[in-house]
Amino acid sequence: MPITRREFCEISVAAASSLTAAVSLCAPKPQAFQLNYIVASAMYGKAPLETILAELPNSGARSIEIWAERHGNQREQIDEMGEERFRELLDQNGVKLGSLTCFKYGIFNMQSEMQLTKRLGGGMVICNSGGKKGLSRDDLKREVKAFAEKLKPTVELTESLEISIGVENHSGGLISSPESIFLLFDELPSSSIGLAMAPYHLPQDPSQIAEIIHKLGDRLVHFQAWEHGMGCMEKLPKEQEMLQLPHRGPLDFVPIVAALKETNFQGRTEVFMHPVPRGIPILPDLSDVTREIKAGHEYLEDCLAKS
Repeated sequence: MPITRREFCEISVAAASSLTAAVSLCAPKPQAFQLNYIVASAMYGKAPLETILAELPNSGARSIEIWAERHGNQREQIDEMGEERFRELLDQNGVKLGSLTCFKYGIFNMQSEMQLTKRLGGGMVICNSGGKKGLSRDDLKREVKAFAEKLKPTVELTESLEISIGVENHSGGLISSPESIFLLFDELPSSSIGLAMAPYHLPQDPSQIAEIIHKLGDRLVHFQAWEHGMGCMEKLPKEQEMLQLPHRGPLDFVPIVAALKETNFQGRTEVFMHPVPRGIPILPDLSDVTREIKAGHEYLEDCLAKS
């Protein structure tokens, strides 16, 4: 039987609604934000890489950050065993090289470390800036501009290698304050250089740290879940020393993790602390080190759930 125009319109609307619903059901759901965890080899002191890499998956992380003397010696261990053996160990344990941190060469002498990182499948090198600190505003601008100009060849190499360089905001160097960080990135707009944020070296104010994360956006390339606690420069009772860890110290990481989520942070997150003296594991039993790192991950996941 012929249908009226009104009936045709009603059928068409119903068909379109059904099609829209079907497309909506088939469309991929947006992926929930996740923190990508990495473990610093220096957390295990100077333990053999074979041991650390076997431990690492128990922490819930699948990426390792290799540290050099004096904080660890896993970078030197790679030289001793050879790159091929290191690759074998990574494969055996289902671990990937994430980054390489090497302060002893200085940020202007990281070229060979960058090339090694690339060969081993890593994506980043990390170093602090060194240089002057405690400058007036005008002197700071002048020093940061000169620093950025000197760093340009290094940044160009990271671009050609398709890796990144993370500058740590170490309190002992030029690039440490929020002002110096943003001055640097104004001078160096390349996406191949960003901040390896160490909250330990910032005011212990969650809202201020969160604000810096928001302002950085994708210039934040590495995040250390590391707070000041009672410091790491003098020998303290172990319980006090470990207040640097995010699940043990007083700093509230909920606003900080919320900022990471809101900016869709795609870099790696690292539960971290420094022992005293440097070069020893944070705890004598390496399995306890792994448990502490895992506890830090669980705390950050709880913060993420609250954000």
